Amino acid sequence: MTVATSAAWTPLRLRELSVPNRVWLSPMCQYSADDSGVPTDWHLIHYGARAIGGVGMVMVECTGVAPDMRTTAQDLGLWSEEQVAGHQRLTSTIRSLGSVPAVQIGAAGRKSSHGVPWDNSGTRSPVGRENGGWQPLAPSPIAFASLAVPTEMTTLDGTRVLEDISRAARNAHRAGYEALELHGASGYLFHEFLSPLSNLRTDGWGGSLEGRMRFPLEMVTAARTLWPDDKPLIVRLPVSDLIEGGLTVEEATAVAARLGMVGVDMIDLASGVLTPEAPRPAEPLHNARYGPQLRTAGVPVAASGVIREADHLDEAIPDLVDTVLIGRPMLRDPYWALRIRDTDPRESWPKQYHRAF
Repeated sequence: MTVATSAAWTPLRLRELSVPNRVWLSPMCQYSADDSGVPTDWHLIHYGARAIGGVGMVMVECTGVAPDMRTTAQDLGLWSEEQVAGHQRLTSTIRSLGSVPAVQIGAAGRKSSHGVPWDNSGTRSPVGRENGGWQPLAPSPIAFASLAVPTEMTTLDGTRVLEDISRAARNAHRAGYEALELHGASGYLFHEFLSPLSNLRTDGWGGSLEGRMRFPLEMVTAARTLWPDDKPLIVRLPVSDLIEGGLTVEEATAVAARLGMVGVDMIDLASGVLTPEAPRPAEPLHNARYGPQLRTAGVPVAASGVIREADHLDEAIPDLVDTVLIGRPMLRDPYWALRIRDTDPRESWPKQYHRAF
């Protein structure tokens, strides 16, 4: 494997948090929580290995803000004291191994109550109430693929979701996380409100971009309210739906500017996935290439998606984005970051492994 000599290994400061480098673990669901939504030994070993592996930040997978806001019954949660205690175990381990513990929280919307990926048809397989599932909520009653038709959210539902987000943010702080990301992409609730393909409302939460971004901005404000001022808030934002009639790059840039005004410190760029018909880009740095456009909103940017080689880091940072989040390569190799770092292995690898070199 070639090595990366770029600015990827320089520190990055967000509010009062200093992250030692700009190669971070992307949040990837493990679908391995216990029956109460609490992290298990799997999470401890999985995230601990990546913390040892040299990433500046370990972003723990999308964690539900409420039972009916999870994608599956095996998702992590942050609404109970038992869950907070489990996450404290995770953050302590990640921090002790030299990385910054962060967590992504999310509200799944219409992509809620489905099976785990390796079970039958997985994420296209709805789980009904009789099997431990629940009724999804969404901006409009439009199903995703073969999942259940969601209930259109009322004002009362919206108030409850905002309260759930505030509680999850507070619990994330209590659990010891140093950065918080709100999942606003991948076709989940935040994204569903933004896109004209999934939001057909005619009230104040729909219609023009101004109306469609109203509830997402309220979601961010809810998270920022009980998240400490000295800790950064990140939003994973869909830059484009990659399908005709969907959210555009120009609209996403306008949303990013508004996010900066309500306390967001970084935009994590994503694209597509709102509908099954949207293409899945295979080009390296696809999302990162939106960085220069989104930077015009005045907020630092990050990107994930199809970043797997050292030269991708050299090309991305700092010209396209400020940091990158690495996903599948880190599943295949927890030490991916250490392998491509241009240093003496005895300086970057754990001392327990020096004999390997």
